[in-house]
Amino acid sequence: MRAVVVENYDSIDGISIKEKELPEVGAGEVRVKIGAAAVGFVDALKVQGLYQTRDPLPFTPGTEFAGTVDQVADGVTAFRPGMPVLGMTRSGALAEYISVPAAALKHLPAQIPSEVGASFQANYLTGLYALEARAQLRAGETLLVLGAAGGVGIAAVQIGKLMGARVIAAASTPEKRAFAKQYGADETIDYTEANWRDTLKTLTGGHGPDVIYDPVGGEVSLQAFRSIAWRGRHLVVGFASGSIPALAFNLPLLKGGALLGVDLAQIQKREPETHARLIAQLFDWLASGKLQPVVGKVVPFENFREAFKTMQSRSALGKMIIKFP
Repeated sequence: MRAVVVENYDSIDGISIKEKELPEVGAGEVRVKIGAAAVGFVDALKVQGLYQTRDPLPFTPGTEFAGTVDQVADGVTAFRPGMPVLGMTRSGALAEYISVPAAALKHLPAQIPSEVGASFQANYLTGLYALEARAQLRAGETLLVLGAAGGVGIAAVQIGKLMGARVIAAASTPEKRAFAKQYGADETIDYTEANWRDTLKTLTGGHGPDVIYDPVGGEVSLQAFRSIAWRGRHLVVGFASGSIPALAFNLPLLKGGALLGVDLAQIQKREPETHARLIAQLFDWLASGKLQPVVGKVVPFENFREAFKTMQSRSALGKMIIKFP
């Protein structure tokens, strides 16, 4: 089979497609023929060795995928060859085949394309966990989404609307703001403008946002928190700007506000009941059509570098998808 292989932590141009042995199917595992895989901002950092943890070299990147079951181990009864599935893994999704524990997979409704399945789980689970379990967002509240046109941001826009919030999408270009509006944002803000907090104040009638969903970090995070409503909740999701802000402790005191961390990697282990409940909710929305996940640009497997470079430049609208032949 063919797979993207990172042999050295270097530039994206140094990564290539290699021939590898077809993965074996160990006890309790399922081998999947991948139809589509997602590339997120974290993936772009990982292949360059810039993420907070490093995968041992050589490795195949990619954590989210969708496809069809190719083979199952003896004793695995929940899946059978030909069944459409989606899954998450630590690495290895940018390959034509992958073997994973059966517990890492979920059934993909037959009417859902693999491109949608590959872009679904991480972004939307992060959004629902943050907004429902952490911030306890209520219908009628105002939600400010920073970096609203990225994969994580646009998921929060959609989930915020499903939960009944008024959503203000903050993004840096007219194209990104129009994209957020297309998927449900009530209002948009250009947070690169010097007076963007004045605009936010006007849009909220001086109240400020009740919840801030923040995958951006940097100076914009500090400015956003200064505008938060009384007893507002600021969700720390990530640092796409590359800068981790330092907040003066007097600001939460004066605002009666809270900083809430959101780490998807720990939810299943630390909060298994919450994880299961939220996954069930997402798949119910997906199957019923209430939630239609955003698929960003789709590029063929041979052009995988384009997806990484788009994420690296922070110009992506939605999540980048690699399509396999």
